[in-house]
Amino acid sequence: MVSTIQKEKAERFLKFHQDEEILVLLNSWDAGSSKLIEACGYKAIATTSMGIAASLGYPDCQVIQLQEMIAAITQVVNAVEAPVTVDIEAGYGNNTEEVIASIRKIIATGIVGINIEDSLNLSPALIDENEFCERIAAIRSLSDSLGFHLVINARTDSFYTSQASPQEKLKESIRRGNKYREAGADCIFVQPVWQRDIIATLVKEINAPINILSNPAIGDGLPPSVQELQDLGVARLSLGSSLMKATLALIKKVADELSSQGTYQHLLDSMTPLPDAALAYKMAVGVKM
Repeated sequence: MVSTIQKEKAERFLKFHQDEEILVLLNSWDAGSSKLIEACGYKAIATTSMGIAASLGYPDCQVIQLQEMIAAITQVVNAVEAPVTVDIEAGYGNNTEEVIASIRKIIATGIVGINIEDSLNLSPALIDENEFCERIAAIRSLSDSLGFHLVINARTDSFYTSQASPQEKLKESIRRGNKYREAGADCIFVQPVWQRDIIATLVKEINAPINILSNPAIGDGLPPSVQELQDLGVARLSLGSSLMKATLALIKKVADELSSQGTYQHLLDSMTPLPDAALAYKMAVGVKM
């Protein structure tokens, strides 16, 4: 049963993809990070599957069991007021029927959107595009039967896994993107791309809002800024697992410095100024200010 509130949040989240202003999503991995992001003024929450898995001690690529993922998603949904969209990787199923069974359970948590990808464990061979379209159409049918519009962000991993030339990857992404849109997807997610000319071509050639992953750790130089992506016509920007990885990297820096030098500089730098560190904690736990 989908509540009126869940339906309203889904409609609001869908509209964000149609606004002139780009939708910016910092991907969270638990209740605290989600509450902090919301308190910073972001209008929607998006989870990172890799981040959730890592927070529970698992590697990425659906190693985490569905019930554990659902428990983590439920905590996020219950922690915030904003619409929540979740990364469900390839859908937690080996075929369309299994994927739909999994998504039905995920919808029951109160989420309003999903990311679903056309690769399995990031292997070079993508899921057959017609089979993936069948999955998207079935998800849309499920959403309709429940009386609300689940926002489907369909990710194609042509650039991520293929060994083809950049031009062939671009052509494959455009073809798949348009087919996924026709099957019922609301937004097309192509990653990892950061070249402005490629992004502009994707926006022009795919008849759907485009989601770009902005990760400073990939490519040559920094990715385009939020304003640059908005000027290119990108509808949605997400950070993926990079925020979680940055958090883990800080822990390692602090641990390595403490064990090798017995000093605390990395820890002090991250907590300076101290009032900001205290404020971040309060925002993460929902202390009224």
